[in-house]
Amino acid sequence: MFDFVREKKRLVQIVLAVIILPFAFWGVDSYNRAGNSAEVVATVNGAKISRQEFDEALGRQQEQLRQMMGANFDAAMLENPEMKRAVLDNLTAQRLLLDHAKAAGLSVTDQQVAQLIAGIEAFQQDGKFDKSRYEAALASRNMNPPMFEARLHEDLIQQQMRDAYVQNGYASNSVVDNIVRLNEQQRTVSVSMIPSQFFVAQAQVADAAVQDYYKQNQKEFQLPEQARVEYVKFSADDLVTKANVVEEDVRRYYDEHQQEFGMPEERRAAHILVTVAAAAPQAEQDAAKAKAEKLLQQAKQNPAGFAELAKANSEDPGSAANGGDLGFFGHGMMVKPFEDATYALKQGAISGLVKSDFGYHIIKLVAIKPAQVPPYAAVRNSIADKLRQQKASDLFAEQAEKFSNTVYEQSDTLKPAAELVGAKIEQSGWLVKGANAGEPWTGKMLQAVFSDEAVKNKRNTAAIEVGTNTLVAARILEHKPAAVRELSEVQQAIRQKLIQQQASKLAAEQGKAALAQLQGGDKSALSWSPVQSITRARFGNLDVALVRQVFQANGDKFPQYVGAETGQGYVLVRIDAVNQGETPDEMKRMRYAQQLRQLTGEELFQAYLSDAKKHANIELKIPEAAIMPTP
Repeated sequence: MFDFVREKKRLVQIVLAVIILPFAFWGVDSYNRAGNSAEVVATVNGAKISRQEFDEALGRQQEQLRQMMGANFDAAMLENPEMKRAVLDNLTAQRLLLDHAKAAGLSVTDQQVAQLIAGIEAFQQDGKFDKSRYEAALASRNMNPPMFEARLHEDLIQQQMRDAYVQNGYASNSVVDNIVRLNEQQRTVSVSMIPSQFFVAQAQVADAAVQDYYKQNQKEFQLPEQARVEYVKFSADDLVTKANVVEEDVRRYYDEHQQEFGMPEERRAAHILVTVAAAAPQAEQDAAKAKAEKLLQQAKQNPAGFAELAKANSEDPGSAANGGDLGFFGHGMMVKPFEDATYALKQGAISGLVKSDFGYHIIKLVAIKPAQVPPYAAVRNSIADKLRQQKASDLFAEQAEKFSNTVYEQSDTLKPAAELVGAKIEQSGWLVKGANAGEPWTGKMLQAVFSDEAVKNKRNTAAIEVGTNTLVAARILEHKPAAVRELSEVQQAIRQKLIQQQASKLAAEQGKAALAQLQGGDKSALSWSPVQSITRARFGNLDVALVRQVFQANGDKFPQYVGAETGQGYVLVRIDAVNQGETPDEMKRMRYAQQLRQLTGEELFQAYLSDAKKHANIELKIPEAAIMPTP
C-alpha cells in the first residue's frame, strides 16, 4: 500500500511535466466534457467527444511541440489536416481505452491518488506536501483539485490497462542471444571519399535547363502571403498597476486563509499491518483479526519493542523494514480509518485494531509536528500581489467583452477599442501566413489576420485570445498576396543547384566504377582512412544506409567493399575483419532482454488497441470540423 508512489515513479514524473508543460497528459479531459451542449466531433460507443475537448488536446499537442522544438517550432505544423486528424484519433483511442479499463474492473483508490499527488515535488515545500502550493499550481492553469484529481484518476486507470500488456512482453532466450550477438558484433572498416566538389568544374548547365527547372518547379519559388498590421493588445497583466489593494483587505485575507501560508499539523506514525482483502471469505478475515489481536497484545505489553515487532510481523513491505515507520503525514494522505485513529492518539500511544480496505492496522503515534503559521509581515507582500492579480483578472473579465464588442462594432478602426482599455496601438513587422512568429502571432491570430474579412473587406480581426487573460485585435496596414519570384531573381540559385546535381552524378559514376573494380579484385589508387571498429549501434559519421550494407556484407572472406551516394559525394567502405565481440555480462544481457520484452509488450498493446477499434462503434460526426479552424 505505502509503496504506491515509488511504484508509480514514472507517472509521477509525467505529472510533474504536466505542471511544467501545461498539462501534457495523453488522457481524455473527463472533467470538462461538454458533449451535450458543444459541437460533437466524434463518438465512441455513443460517448461524445466535443469540439472543446479536441481544441484543448490540439493546444496541449502544440505546447508539447513548442517545448520540444524550441526556436524550430512552427505553429503551421498543427494546421496540417493529417496532424489534426491524428490528435482526434488519439482522443478516440484514449476514450476507448478508458471504457475497456473500466469494463475490466480496473480501479484506483482515492488514497492512491492522494499518495501520488503528495509525492510530486512541484506540490511540496521543504520536502513535504504543501496544500497551498498544490492549489496555486493548479490555479495557474485554470484548474482546481477536483478537476486535476479526476483527470489523474482516469490516467492511472488507463495506465493500468496499458501496463497489463506493455509489462508482459515476451522474449525467448534464443532470440535474446541472437540479438546480443548481432548488436555486439564489430566490423573493422576503412573509408574512402570521392567528393562531388571535385567535379563541379566539369559540370555544364545550359540556360534552357535553368528555364525548364524554373517552369517545372514553380512551388519552390513561391513567396507566401504576407501582411503588416497595427494591433491592440489587452492583457490582465497591464491592469495590475491599476488594481488598488488596501491594507484592510490584505489583513482580512491573512486571517481567513492562514492554512495557505503555514504548515498544517503533521503526525508521524508507525504501524503493523496484517493484510486481508475486504472481500475475503469470513474465515480468512477472522484468522487475520485473530493474528492482529495477538500482535496488539504483544505491542501493549512492550511498547518499546514496537519497531522490532513490526519488522518481524508487519505485512506492509514498504515500512516493515523500518520498524513500521511511515514518516510524517498530514490530513488527507492516508485512508480515513487510519487517519482518524492516528489523529485520535496521544504521542507515544498505541491504538486498538484499526480496520481498512488493506487489513488490520496496529498504530503507534511516534511524534506530532504542530501547525506553524508565519507572521503577517512575512507574507504581507505576497498576499497583496495575489489580491492585485485577482483584481486585475476581475477587471479584465469586466472589460473583455466590451473590448471585443468595440472591435467588432467599430470594425474600421482600432482607436475606440484602444482608448476603452487604455492601451496603445502598435505595429508589427511583415507577418507570413502560416508561419508562427511568436506571441502574440499564434496560429489562431494569424488565421484571423489573413481571413477574407481582414484582407478583402479591410475590417478589424476579432479579439483573439493569444494567452491567459490576453486578447489581441489587429487591422491590416499593408498586404502582399502569394506570388512566384521572377526567374531573374532565382536563376543563379537554380544554376548552382543543377551544377551540384551534375557534380554528384559524376562523383557517383566514378565511385560505382571504382567499387566494381574493387569487388572484381582489381587494385584501385584510392586514399583510405585509418581503420576503425564499428557496431550497429556505434558507427561514427557513417551514413546509416551505408552501415546497413557493411553489416550485410559477407563476413567469411576479406576484404569486402560496399559503397553509397551521400550528400557530399560517393563513399566507399573497405571491410577488413569481423569480430564477434566479448560475451556481455549477465547484467547487460538482462538489459537486452528487458528492452525486447518492452518492444514486444508495446506491440501487444498496439495490437489489442487496434482490435478494440475494429469492434468499437467510432463515428467521426463532423470530420471537416475537426480538421478545419474554428470560425
